[in-house]
Amino acid sequence: MTTPSDLISQDLATYLKSQEEKSLLRFITCGSVDDGKSTLIGRLLWDSKLILEDQLATLQADSKRIGTQGGDLDYALLVDGLQAEREQGITIDVAYRFFATDKRKFIVADTPGHEQYTRNMATGASTASLAIVMIDARKGVLIQTMRHSYLVSLLGITKIILAVNKMDLVDYSQDIFTAIQTTYEEFSQKLPFEEVVCIPVSALKGDNVFHRSPHTDWYHGPTIMGHLETVDILSNARQQPFRMPVQWVNRPNLDFRGFSGTIASGTVQPGDKLVAPSSGRTSTVARIVTFDGDVDSAETGQSITLILEDEIDVSRGELLSTVQARPTTADQFEATIIWMHDNALLPGRKYLLKAGTRTIPAQVSELKYKVNVNTLEHLATKTLKLNEIGICNVSLDQPISFDPYRENRQTGSFILIDHYTNATIAAGIIDFALRRADNIHWQSVEIHKEARATMKGQKPFILWFTGLSGAGKSTVANMVDKKLHSLGRHTYLLDGDNVRHGLNRDLGFTDADRVENIRRVAETAKLMVDAGLIVLVSFISPFRSEREMARMLVEQGEFLEVFIDTPLEICEQRDVKGLYKKARAGQLKNFTGIDSPYERPDDAEITIEGATQTAEEATLTIVKTLEAQGLIPTS
Repeated sequence: MTTPSDLISQDLATYLKSQEEKSLLRFITCGSVDDGKSTLIGRLLWDSKLILEDQLATLQADSKRIGTQGGDLDYALLVDGLQAEREQGITIDVAYRFFATDKRKFIVADTPGHEQYTRNMATGASTASLAIVMIDARKGVLIQTMRHSYLVSLLGITKIILAVNKMDLVDYSQDIFTAIQTTYEEFSQKLPFEEVVCIPVSALKGDNVFHRSPHTDWYHGPTIMGHLETVDILSNARQQPFRMPVQWVNRPNLDFRGFSGTIASGTVQPGDKLVAPSSGRTSTVARIVTFDGDVDSAETGQSITLILEDEIDVSRGELLSTVQARPTTADQFEATIIWMHDNALLPGRKYLLKAGTRTIPAQVSELKYKVNVNTLEHLATKTLKLNEIGICNVSLDQPISFDPYRENRQTGSFILIDHYTNATIAAGIIDFALRRADNIHWQSVEIHKEARATMKGQKPFILWFTGLSGAGKSTVANMVDKKLHSLGRHTYLLDGDNVRHGLNRDLGFTDADRVENIRRVAETAKLMVDAGLIVLVSFISPFRSEREMARMLVEQGEFLEVFIDTPLEICEQRDVKGLYKKARAGQLKNFTGIDSPYERPDDAEITIEGATQTAEEATLTIVKTLEAQGLIPTS
């Protein structure tokens, strides 16, 4: 075999040209702890002769110092880079490594086997086209094997190498290999795999990794590298319908208007007819422009700029598609979510959903169940915690265009982002659009908010009181309501305790229930504003995200946050309802300020110092503020 170093020394230009023309295969290794994933990757790197002299010297030194092979080369150390990984002999983070052979380039992700690192494994699998599932020949198919197989199938990987490792420790027994192969193939029939290739290997010894093993003359299939070099990875993507998320509307001058992006699937050439799904407008491709000039065609993975014959409205985030096979466009869909954050998923909370090049507000409207990744059992739940997987309905503020993930991994996936921290909190795959959205339409009404407000002679708005239990919210809100009523204003007061007797009587006090509690109240307040009313809302509403969600439901200037800032110790001293005493005694769970958090407002329109201001003084402050802002007439 000609090595990369030989080619470089002979002809650098030829070498670079050969590298450019090679296809790239991304794959992952997964399996239980100590099945030999890192050792296999290390052996692939070693046998592909891409280990530099300084890396070799380090490997030799580390193998003697912390290796697990009695001073012999420990190939796993080429991959396990974290100190904790080396100390424990396990993989924690996702390690990516590049190597190449004469036929193909590779990027391999060594993913952790522990259940608590499910999100790390999902990250590695999200871009992979093939998975090597490792099994220790001494242990056979384990629960973890089934879990990893489910996860890779969930993430759209359909080509599997089942590497039965450590065959040297079972005397290269054909019977043991055949038994494992049969067990796995029976299990894998439940999963949507296109191809499962079972190979007996010893990653440490190199048997059937790069070269055929003399110890397994009973095996006639490919080696690991032989299959990696020849497996078909591009045909499916090329055969899929054309999809290109628009990253940028490129208009450097009046004579040039193009739509730039990376082709997610399919091919395109001048003369093809494309559609912008959101508007339904169509046009024909006039030119395909690249960095190197115009081209006659382009395919999956290429970054291009399309120039269309017609001036149709296409914006960033639009999904340009072939007319013959259009994507689905909807604002509700069922999805499978892998939760990736320490803070739990709360249905009803607003998050940002990023799909392709588009980012829009969204919420999990219903969490149907979570999946036990070890048994595939469906479990009832109200939330998802770190590394848990759930099936849910997602509702968006605006429709987007997509394909089901099983049909197109690029256009059927998304991530959820936290509004405040911009942290990625979940990865999701779209199962199908919810047809219920097709049956719901906005009914045109002739009497609108302005007409109702004019009849009442007032400006409608929401006055949102927030603070700890016992801060004085209800007292102040009630006094403000009485004052506004005396001034001839049309008002309605929504109080937390009162609403829980009716509209929200089915909700408890978990974080998930608190989010749903505020979502319902905010939607109710919005309807009352539409009726032309001044709405006073008095709820603890402990989370900033839900208060911000309530603000975004109405127009700018129609929401004022009133923070009754009373210290916890004073609220406890008042303890009118005896709730703090019960919470401190452990008799009342999820009580705000004790064992459930309260997130103080960052920039409330009105702040009342609950420790020093009387209710009468607070009422006067609030009314004067409303007058100053022109929301009510000056008394």
